[in-house]
Amino acid sequence: MTGPGPRPVPGALARATDRTETCVSQETRASLRDPAPEPTPATGAPEADGSLRAVLAALRSPRVLRTEVLAGLVVALALIPEAIAFSIIAGVDPRLGLFASFTMAVTIAFVGGRPAMISAATGAIALVIAPVAREYGIDYFIATVILAGIIQVVFGVLGVAKLMRFIPRSVMVGFVNALAILIFLSQVPHLTGVPWAVYPLVAAGIAIMVFFPRLTKVVPAPLVAIALLTVVVIAAGIAVPTVGDEGALPESLPALFFPDVPLTFETLRVIAPYAVAMALVGILESLLTAKLVDDVTDTHSNKTREAWGQGVANIVTGFFGGMGGCAMIGQTMINVKASGARTRISTFLAGVFLLGLVVGLGDVVAAIPMAALVAVMIMVSVGTFDWHSVRLDTLARMPKSETSVMLVTVVVTVATHNLAYGVIAGVLVAMVMFARRVAHFTTVTRLDASDADDRRVYAVQGELFFASSNDLVYQFDYTGDPTDIVVDLSQAHVWDASSVAALDAVRTKYERRGKNVTFIGMNADTTTRFDRLSGRLGAAH
Repeated sequence: MTGPGPRPVPGALARATDRTETCVSQETRASLRDPAPEPTPATGAPEADGSLRAVLAALRSPRVLRTEVLAGLVVALALIPEAIAFSIIAGVDPRLGLFASFTMAVTIAFVGGRPAMISAATGAIALVIAPVAREYGIDYFIATVILAGIIQVVFGVLGVAKLMRFIPRSVMVGFVNALAILIFLSQVPHLTGVPWAVYPLVAAGIAIMVFFPRLTKVVPAPLVAIALLTVVVIAAGIAVPTVGDEGALPESLPALFFPDVPLTFETLRVIAPYAVAMALVGILESLLTAKLVDDVTDTHSNKTREAWGQGVANIVTGFFGGMGGCAMIGQTMINVKASGARTRISTFLAGVFLLGLVVGLGDVVAAIPMAALVAVMIMVSVGTFDWHSVRLDTLARMPKSETSVMLVTVVVTVATHNLAYGVIAGVLVAMVMFARRVAHFTTVTRLDASDADDRRVYAVQGELFFASSNDLVYQFDYTGDPTDIVVDLSQAHVWDASSVAALDAVRTKYERRGKNVTFIGMNADTTTRFDRLSGRLGAAH
């Protein structure tokens, strides 16, 4: 059985740089509204019906259809060098990245939950599964992609998308800003050690994208910049790096590919860790991208459908010899914001145009100067960054804990070039900050007034959980208190076993001194948890 293509020479991997897949900043939404918004769950209408209506409306409107078609073309042009670069990062033939971008985009256009979002080969996925290609070969590599897709489908069915509610806004802002920085940094290799003509070409491309929309928005400014710079370079015979210099373009259509691996537990042991990591990274990036596009377009998307849709797309991609992928925030930014697309048509056409360009017009595409695409990505970087979040007046008003969470997310993401690491680190720091803040709201007050001299009443107020209950045991005067102790929990709530253990410890310390403790005022949930766990947690103190 033959594989999808030969692996690149080892030197190519050394030259590879991580082109980060991109993001959407929070801009003014009024100019970005969907002409046919999808219904929210409150309407009771399925998300698919809203998508279908939007597609049908676009097909009936020449203006909207033109926007979708041109947006798909711009995205396709931007995908080509990215897919080649990600293939090199993964240590596989560039065709695997290009085929993955085609199959991912076309498949997700039908099964995804977020219209107008672009899914294709990505740098984060390439980094996660690169060791498989390097150590075990292409067949194991493709098998990993397919297994990751299956895992994503399972995660989607199990409702993993609901975990998005636990990602704080400060993590989202850090996610956006980190992506903007990575997008810019990924272009730096194209600006160092290159002919001097690259710099005026990049500057000209940026100028076109800044000023051309003031003349007309009929044609996307990035497409105009790419076309004009390509014509200038060819006509003037300017020697600058081109798309063709990034790697060989395929000359045929993708075909079905079945990885030649033994169906054994040993194979599963080899590929499963990488497949799980790929599945988690892909879902995380895709759901974060979907949420950001929801905010930009002021529409709702089906996150559960998007989760299992990414899995279906990766399974299809694997069986066509692709390297797998997930949502690409940069290309989605180009599609939604720069080009104004809002429906699945642009996503579908991005994949179709990509394949048509690299197979049918490979020579033309290869002549596009990289300077034009660098200019596009720099503008995407500037538009992606949430500049409001770093204004001095914003930082002055923002709680230090929120700013810390954002900075941790940015630093970890930029340092590791892995969006998942940054988001996980940000969420963990946010949890710690929240736990510390809530823990300070718990108080123990000794009420001096009592019915008798041998009775002492303590009032506990606040939320009792592992962070706030650790010091609870030290808030009582075990030696000086009388023989009858009452702990009033009417203004408190016990949330976990740590708190029950702390209350047990309080009771035990008093009983060792021959004193009696009574807990009163528990609400229903606290009573249930206390009755189930009290006295059954062992000697924790």
